[in-house]
Amino acid sequence: MVNHTPNTKTIALEQYGIKNAKVHYQLSSDNLHDIVLDKNQGKESSTGAIAINTGEFTGRSPMDRFIVKDSITEDKVWWGNINIPFDSDKFEALYKKVTAYLSEKEVFVRDAYACADEDYKLNIRVINEFAWSNMFAHNMFLRPTTSELENFSPEWTVVNAPGFMADPEIDGTRQHNFAILDFTRKIALIGGTGYTGEIKKGIFSALNFILPVFKNTLPMHCSANVGKDGDTSIFFGLSGTGKTTLSADPNRKLIGDDEHGWTKENTVFNFEGGCYAKVIDLTAEKEPDIFKAIKRGAILENVKMNATGEVDFEDTSITQNTRVSYPIYHIDNIQESSIGKNPKNIFFLTADAFGVLPPISKLTPGQAAYHFISGYTAKVAGTEAGITEPVTSFSACYGAPFMPLHPTKYAEMLSAKMKEAGVTVWLVNTGWTGGPYGIGTRMKLKYTRAMITAAMDGSLEEANKDNYDTHSVFKVQQPRTCPNVPSEVLSPRATWNNDEGYYKTAYKLAQSFKDNFKQFEDNANPEILAGSPVTK
Repeated sequence: MVNHTPNTKTIALEQYGIKNAKVHYQLSSDNLHDIVLDKNQGKESSTGAIAINTGEFTGRSPMDRFIVKDSITEDKVWWGNINIPFDSDKFEALYKKVTAYLSEKEVFVRDAYACADEDYKLNIRVINEFAWSNMFAHNMFLRPTTSELENFSPEWTVVNAPGFMADPEIDGTRQHNFAILDFTRKIALIGGTGYTGEIKKGIFSALNFILPVFKNTLPMHCSANVGKDGDTSIFFGLSGTGKTTLSADPNRKLIGDDEHGWTKENTVFNFEGGCYAKVIDLTAEKEPDIFKAIKRGAILENVKMNATGEVDFEDTSITQNTRVSYPIYHIDNIQESSIGKNPKNIFFLTADAFGVLPPISKLTPGQAAYHFISGYTAKVAGTEAGITEPVTSFSACYGAPFMPLHPTKYAEMLSAKMKEAGVTVWLVNTGWTGGPYGIGTRMKLKYTRAMITAAMDGSLEEANKDNYDTHSVFKVQQPRTCPNVPSEVLSPRATWNNDEGYYKTAYKLAQSFKDNFKQFEDNANPEILAGSPVTK
């Protein structure tokens, strides 16, 4: 599966404005690993993975992400503080400065592609200042075969120069770092930040525009797996909701961990060739697949190691956002093609720290669109500085920072595909039961797994049929019984043993949904608006 044969093809970069550079083209992961060590830009962990520090930025910088406003994007992009417009002439001038900066330097170039489905493949050329950034591109994008490289023609280019610092007054940026998409030139330009996630998210954001606008395909920030009978399940969820854990099912094959497209032919394909997982508090018991994947070929980011290379995954002194990237072949139980057919179930995962949403409930197409646009979870004390009690967190389409179009565009596509494919959408609360955070307890993982398994194998629907209970506030359909789950767990109100407190909190959360949704109301159709919860 992995081709470690050295590539002898050479490449010139003058066409990109990069002159007299020492170009390393298509180096293997092993070669790049050794270069990182030789240049003292990283250290080797006890399991063989390389560990690097991304510098000033240990996460994305959303306020420094821009899209060039031009004839392609002007009337289609949802402009605002997520999609910030950038002037085309300013981009051209900044691009020339970055390529001049990379001239005369040692650079690392990789040809790769995104989208596992041949009909939707996007060829990418990645030009990196650092070897470890190029190794990240090897891990995260799909890897062409030697024969595919012979006549490779890149459609998009990623130019990545962490050491280049912009001058905001001259260059039009907010500060010295930037990540800019230009859909006319088909360039993702990244500078002033070593955080590797900007490389992956740049192409993901581009595809979130290209696929729906030009290819009638829904892009999704989700994980996906496939069962023995060929049925595909899709998992949406923000950080801390259990997306990675719950999609890693020993009885199902993983299609991908984070980014997928759903085509008009009713197939689901992975955008990527790897995984980029959080490793905060990682243990072999909690996340065995991720833990085993941290070996030679993987890149650990911003972790602390002792003198023998053992990683302390509980140490967050550099950042809470400690990460590992690795190629998908580091995972055993994968769908080789990275494509699934016949989507049957979609799970919206939320860690409701208020403890009022049912542990599992069935949604109508309108409710599914409403909750998809809302993208709700809750943050609890300790996750961020200053948070001492639960607070709502909404991220449209479960990935607002990467969605160039208005969220209702993606939601309408989802509703249409639900109806066409006969897909069932389930809202799953992996958060609190028996009361809010601080009073109740976290939903047991074994119960959540049992509910999701029952939804996928049809036994949940069979056990309830027309006997679902309609939630009086959120109007979702609650099952009354589920195999391998105590019935009392299925009713959040019953677990509270305090009706007044429960409904007071439920109405408070419902109002938060409504307040958040006001920004989308003018673009939402009546079916979506009808998915709103009830408030007093």
